[in-house]
Amino acid sequence: MSDERKVALVTGGAKRVGRAVTLELARAGFEVAVHYRNSEGSAQELAANLLASGRRAIAVQADLADPDSCFSLVEKTVESLGALDVLVNNASVFFTTTPDTVQEFNPAVWEDMFRIHMLAPMALIHHSRTHLERSGRGVVVNLCDISAERPWPDHLAYCATKAGLVSLTRGMARALAPRIRVNGVAPGIAVFPDEYSAALRLQITRQVPLAREGSPDGVARLVRFLVETGDYITGQIVAIDGGRSVV
Repeated sequence: MSDERKVALVTGGAKRVGRAVTLELARAGFEVAVHYRNSEGSAQELAANLLASGRRAIAVQADLADPDSCFSLVEKTVESLGALDVLVNNASVFFTTTPDTVQEFNPAVWEDMFRIHMLAPMALIHHSRTHLERSGRGVVVNLCDISAERPWPDHLAYCATKAGLVSLTRGMARALAPRIRVNGVAPGIAVFPDEYSAALRLQITRQVPLAREGSPDGVARLVRFLVETGDYITGQIVAIDGGRSVV
């Protein structure tokens, strides 16, 4: 991408991986819309810090479980920042205490996962596409997961809907070419859930060939590469997992 003004929308952009992606794109010269659902304080603080550093940024609230909110999120981004060049579908839900197994099937869990991991990205791409096309350099990056290919029996809805997002990514890459590129990033351990004990973290890390966890910053740098440098890459799901997916 050139040094012209450019705008990105990052869903779930206030915390964890989303925050790292927001900061990395800002370093790359993007003006950023930081989406949040409940983390207003973190989103407003991040936007204020970016503004103080000389980079235009806004914090925008939306409940992505409501498809209508996806339209307003895109429109607020364009109205405030003047364009939309990059959409990063990072927002995700992962339950560590609510059962998500075949023995304890919970339709509400499946609906929540479907709405955030599949319906919201579809709606956001639908509402963004004319803006992305108009920019002449439109890019979508979806945050997938290596579990889409190797599902965990204790998190069936999560894995199944992330697999759906993988399929959506590939289908959208064909549907929106050649004006818009669509790719996915599939982290392994980017950041552990806060509830995971030290023993569980060690157990999981031992399954990784590189014998360590990854980082939100590593994922963010990969997103930036797909946005800025990988201009002949579309329809791909790029794993960043320390080799865990090949074990």
